[in-house]
Amino acid sequence: MKEDGIIRALIVDDEPLARTAIRNMLRRHPEVKICGECETGREAVAAIESESPDLVFLDIQMPEMDGFGVLAAIQGERLPRVVFVTAYDDYAVRAFEVHALDYLLKPFDAERFEAALARAKQELSAQDWTDRVRALLKESRGEFLDRLIIKTQGRVFFLPASEIDWIEAQGNYANLHGGGREYLFREAIGMLEGKLDPRKFRRIHRSTIVNIDSIRELRAGFHGDYDVLLRDGTELKLSHRYRDNLGKNFLGAL
Repeated sequence: MKEDGIIRALIVDDEPLARTAIRNMLRRHPEVKICGECETGREAVAAIESESPDLVFLDIQMPEMDGFGVLAAIQGERLPRVVFVTAYDDYAVRAFEVHALDYLLKPFDAERFEAALARAKQELSAQDWTDRVRALLKESRGEFLDRLIIKTQGRVFFLPASEIDWIEAQGNYANLHGGGREYLFREAIGMLEGKLDPRKFRRIHRSTIVNIDSIRELRAGFHGDYDVLLRDGTELKLSHRYRDNLGKNFLGAL
C-alpha cells in the first residue's frame, strides 16, 4: 500500500459474474483502486509482476494454472496479500498454509466480503509482510498443529492453537473454547490430543483437554480429584486418572 493510503487491488477469476460481484463491492471503497482483472492463472502472474498490487482476490480453480500455482510462480520481490475466492472448501487447509488472509466461499454476501476486506486493510499496515510471509513459507511444518481450520456457517477460517483455552469432547467432535467463544472441530478429542503440542495442551479428563497457559489455579477436591480454574473463570475437573498429566510443577505444592 502506498503512503497515500490507496490500496491497489487485482481481481482474478475465470467467471465474469464473480469478477463483477467483487468489482461492485470494491467500488464502495474509494481508497481501493482496481488495477486489473484476469481470467487465467498465467494472466494473473503477469499482472502481479507488472502492476504490483497490494491485494489480490484470487480464484483457485482456473484454466492452465490454479491459484496456488499463481503464488508459486510469482518472482517479484514484493508479495501481495491474498484473499482466496472459491466455491469449494476442500482447499482451505492449503490456503492457510500459504498464509492467505482469508478464504471466501462462493456465494458470499456483502457482510462476509466486508469482513475479509477489513482484515486485509489491517494487514496492509504491516510493513514486514513480505519478509514475514517468505520466512513462514520456508519453514517446515511442525510436528504438532499450531493452527486449526474451522468451518462454520459457510465460513472457513484459521484458529491459532494458542487462542484455545480448553477443549471438550462432543461425540465424534471436539468443542474448542477460547476468548469466550466456542468452535466445533470435526475430529474426536482422542485424535486431536495426539496432534497438539503436549508442552501446551494436557488431557485432564476423558472428555477434557486444557491449555496449561490458561490455568489460573488448582484446588484439591475429593478422592484425588482437583478443580482446575482457568483465567476466564471456567472451572474444570482434573480426574485422578489424568492427574500425572499436569506433573509435579502443577501438583507438587498441593
